Amino acid sequence: MRWRGRALGLVLLAAAVAALVVFGFAPSKKVAPGRPAPGLPGEHLSGAGVTLPKLLAGAAGRPSVVVFWASWCGPCVTEAPALESFSRSREGRGRIVGVDWSDRRSSALDFIRRFGWTFPTVRDGEGLVGNKYGMTALPTAFVLDGAGRIARTLRGPQTGASLRDALRSTEPA
Repeated sequence: MRWRGRALGLVLLAAAVAALVVFGFAPSKKVAPGRPAPGLPGEHLSGAGVTLPKLLAGAAGRPSVVVFWASWCGPCVTEAPALESFSRSREGRGRIVGVDWSDRRSSALDFIRRFGWTFPTVRDGEGLVGNKYGMTALPTAFVLDGAGRIARTLRGPQTGASLRDALRSTEPA
């Protein structure tokens, strides 16, 4: 019976560590709306090569979305099909980039293949760019206005509808 108690304790500890990894180690940082978005990582994984200026140019002055994810993140798996579908939609085409955060390259590439992603995706293997954005949990999407400023932060798995709504609410009046 003692080993069952220890096993349960280990399982609970592992669950707590996993929750910290997915939902953040640090208290949520306030990301000031209007702050210029940091540049994107340079390590290309899939889709067209992308930089922040290319993303903004492709969005043609309209808002765009930078989505941070990882292959080991359960909520990211939930979100993955919606991201691909959104990227192929009229509203999403040319307006989304994925950023693999703190992940092994091989795992990231397997994830991208598994979900058939075609939109630009880059890798932030050390998590440095995500930290500059103020990311504290996965998945997190940053909606950028047409000038490349952070307009909104969306935490948790998104749907095509939630991404469309976030982009529409960020459009200039």
